[in-house]
Amino acid sequence: MKLSKAILIILIVLLIDQISKIYIKLNYTLTTDSNNPIYDLNKFKLMFYENAGAAWGAEIPGEYGKLILVVFRIFAVFGIGYWLWNSIKKNGHKILIISIALIFAGALGNIIDSIFYGVIFSGSYHGSVATAFPETGGYAALGYGHVVDMLYFPLFDGTWPEWMPWVGGKTFSFFNAIFNIADSAITVGVALLILFSKKAFPDTQSKVSE
Repeated sequence: MKLSKAILIILIVLLIDQISKIYIKLNYTLTTDSNNPIYDLNKFKLMFYENAGAAWGAEIPGEYGKLILVVFRIFAVFGIGYWLWNSIKKNGHKILIISIALIFAGALGNIIDSIFYGVIFSGSYHGSVATAFPETGGYAALGYGHVVDMLYFPLFDGTWPEWMPWVGGKTFSFFNAIFNIADSAITVGVALLILFSKKAFPDTQSKVSE
């Protein structure tokens, strides 16, 4: 697979990711209640949530925790980019190239939010809709932006058995994470690598069989 095709995949994912995020950011206020989403199509809900940290909202504590996370992500993207370039150079399988391209695009999409959104947009606080390039400045310094999430698929609700410690009797939603297109690209990329590992990594599989 040619490098140009991998770049096209990356650009398409980035375009969809950033358009969806900017649209949500500039048109809606933060969703504070999952029962009151922007759109509700039964098992699909469109929300507006901002993630200040890593996956699942995890954060690195301390004054420079956010910057450490951003720097780590930048190094990770460079590493994934090299993996992509090297795989293409070695004529890697199409599944491998597509998977790495999706992972790269997803990681880069979320880094854009973290680095630039705090400078570009005003805050989505106190029921206000954000504006782009506000005269008073953005809601955070460069590198301290929040990642915009909007997709919510609570597949089913249930109740933990009474005998279970700590959570017994409490209700729960299966897959209650709020995510975005970039997260989806990363997930699909990793899933393809797992499902088609024999095609993606034929050399590894042949060595294992020996």
